[in-house]
Amino acid sequence: MEEKYDFARLEEKWRRRWEEADLYRCVEDEERPKKYILVMFPYPSGPAHMGHVANYNLGDVLARYLRRRGMNVLHPMGWDGFGLPAENAAIRSGVHPSKYTWGNIALLKEGLQRLGYSYDWSRELATCDPEYYRWTQWFFLKFYEKGLAYKALAWANWCPSCRTVLANEQVVGGRCERCDTLVEQKALSQWFLRITAYAERLLSDMDQLSGWPESVLTMQRNWIGRSEGCEVTFRVKETGQEIPIFTTRPDTLWGVTFFLLAPEHPLVDELTEGTPYREDVEAFRERLKGVSAIERTSLETEKDGVFLGVHAVNPVNGEEVPIWTANFVLMEYGTGAVMAVPAHDQRDFEFARKFGLPIRVVIRPPDGELRPEEMTEAYVDPGIMVDSGPFEGLDSEEGRTVRVPDYLEEHGWGRRAVNYRLRDWLISRQRYWGVPIPIIYCSRCGMVPVPEEDLPVLLPEDVEFVFEGPSPLERSEEFRRTTCPRCCGEAERETDTMDTFVDSSWYYLRYASPHDKERPFDPRAVRYWLPVDQYIGGIEHAIMHLLYSRFFTKVLKDLGLVEFDEPFTNLLCQGMVVMGGAKMSKSKGNVITPESFIETYGADTLRLFILFLGPPEADKEWNDAGIEGAHRFLHRVWRLVHRYLNILTFKTQPVPEDAEVLKRLSHLTHRTIKKVTEDIERFAFNTAIAAIMEFTNGLYREMEECPDAFNTFEGHEAVRTLILLLAPFAPFITEELWEEVGGEFSVHQQPWPEYDPRLARSERITMVAQVDGKVRDRIEVDADITGEEMERVALSSPRVRKNLEGREIARVVVVPGKLVNIVTR
Repeated sequence: MEEKYDFARLEEKWRRRWEEADLYRCVEDEERPKKYILVMFPYPSGPAHMGHVANYNLGDVLARYLRRRGMNVLHPMGWDGFGLPAENAAIRSGVHPSKYTWGNIALLKEGLQRLGYSYDWSRELATCDPEYYRWTQWFFLKFYEKGLAYKALAWANWCPSCRTVLANEQVVGGRCERCDTLVEQKALSQWFLRITAYAERLLSDMDQLSGWPESVLTMQRNWIGRSEGCEVTFRVKETGQEIPIFTTRPDTLWGVTFFLLAPEHPLVDELTEGTPYREDVEAFRERLKGVSAIERTSLETEKDGVFLGVHAVNPVNGEEVPIWTANFVLMEYGTGAVMAVPAHDQRDFEFARKFGLPIRVVIRPPDGELRPEEMTEAYVDPGIMVDSGPFEGLDSEEGRTVRVPDYLEEHGWGRRAVNYRLRDWLISRQRYWGVPIPIIYCSRCGMVPVPEEDLPVLLPEDVEFVFEGPSPLERSEEFRRTTCPRCCGEAERETDTMDTFVDSSWYYLRYASPHDKERPFDPRAVRYWLPVDQYIGGIEHAIMHLLYSRFFTKVLKDLGLVEFDEPFTNLLCQGMVVMGGAKMSKSKGNVITPESFIETYGADTLRLFILFLGPPEADKEWNDAGIEGAHRFLHRVWRLVHRYLNILTFKTQPVPEDAEVLKRLSHLTHRTIKKVTEDIERFAFNTAIAAIMEFTNGLYREMEECPDAFNTFEGHEAVRTLILLLAPFAPFITEELWEEVGGEFSVHQQPWPEYDPRLARSERITMVAQVDGKVRDRIEVDADITGEEMERVALSSPRVRKNLEGREIARVVVVPGKLVNIVTR
């Protein structure tokens, strides 16, 4: 029997034993209820860091717990292998992205294995493996066939540092979310996925997501940005061209005094070509370079613009108003054109004041008047319609929602419409290390999809990595030049690769049958395992990965490939591990790796310490000052179990006849089972650990007072329960201790302890026993204990008796339900 807690030896021992036993492999079993527990897979940028430990601890505790509650648990791991960092590393150091990525996968996998996570490694996958990205390309072709993948000329977010376009969701505060470089606008021919076709379903199906945090749902609702209003058609007086606009305020149409186009709107060039106004437009666009969309639309930004020399005709009154281009109008919102009503829109108001444009009031407050020359800000509230043709004196809300839309539709000037802030998902990336888009361009046949039997389109290994100039694939003649699948003539491949979020939009499906060579997944396996029961990941993915995955799932259902609408039934958004206020990540240069802590304290200590730092959803500022405490606790558990084993060998005294100690042991055991069970169910892992620590302290107290009580059923149950409850949090030490107390292999396959509700009742209280006002003991008793019984229990306490030796009791003061104070002479 080994008294020393040699964590290094036992962790190596049990890692090997678990691998030999294939302990965590899972298969479909229709006889057992399933649980699919998934933590967002990592990008392999290097060894594991504390952010990984914090995240993956959560899923592992839950998976271990649910297995022991009789569930058939799928808990897989894989790698988000494609991405820009690997390519940038190739440029900096000459290491090929493939070598860089697979090397980091090996490092990260080793780190996760050292931490003892209970993954089914037989299901491991990597998105950069041709076996995987073949099916990403296959999905692209299915989207293309359905009209959901298309190529179009569009203004795109261009990161000059990463030299690639970014989706709107990857621009944070006007900067690249990866490298923090100011994003520019660039007109490029790009590939899109038509997520807008699913905007309404993405909104309405949120009713199914009762297990998601409301904060995530709110972010998605705001990003989709549904608005009800009218689409109204204005006409360019000089050319006759029609320009549709979307407005949520059709009641203000009679207040239009000018018309605005986004600087990127194609009509800006058409209307100013060959005119004196073209020079002003170019100068204006030059001023906007490097200014983000966030800055342009901010209320604090100074309004700027230029007149285009033409006029728009308002359909409701025939008025001709000047057309300008303005900095706060964006091509990606609405139609890129805006009717300007300065009296009732603050940005229009500021623009009109700056450039001396007319302001006309068409909505007055219910109890007053407005004079344009006296206004200091726009009036945006409901009121009474004035100077509004046939709607003079009408309540503006009735005009906005009913009367004016009816009027527009009757005259053919407009129609009711719903608009979304959401824009189609731009997936083109002008980079090498990503999934090649399976499209071929032929001078005779046009755009031709790669035949399914020719998938995957493989990335060439021999390419040049430099920061300047075209992307590596565009420079690769070997890759670019090919044969048309239709006419067999000369053709060229698409050289853009897909956004890595496409790879991660379906990986959770692949885990059900990760090595299927004939299809992306086995429908039978997906029907058994999916949807994911508990998904765990950062809230920073709310409007990227989580929204894209929902979109992907809905498309796959429409294609008849899956039977469910939503991929993730429940979602837990864990907080970040931060250091100096910044998220811990390699790109931030503030990574703390777990290796040195595992070498010094062991994996169990590190797991326990990070779980104990706070609730899962809270950010955790890294500070290793408390790790010694977690290590001391595991030593206390180790010593307690070995003291128990020694007691079993050397019996010293019989159990007291009244067996009060046994009652206390039973109550303590069953209350702890109840507390830890409930805390795990609600992800309060830190308080579950605290309860186990209190349980350990209680067992030490009882063992000191009556060692032989641990020779009883109650004593055996208490010690074994301690090991069983601690096992999901500290899997190595508990496996060793379980073996030493004679438990059957493995502790992680033992049923979760059940509590007796009668013994776990919370109607137990802690009674304080004092001698002359000084606390000498704390004793757990029934809440309905009588004063007489409180006195008897206090006087029978070994600690109290020891402090009364040689002293005479003068009186006993009992405070019911709280304390007993024994006063001596």
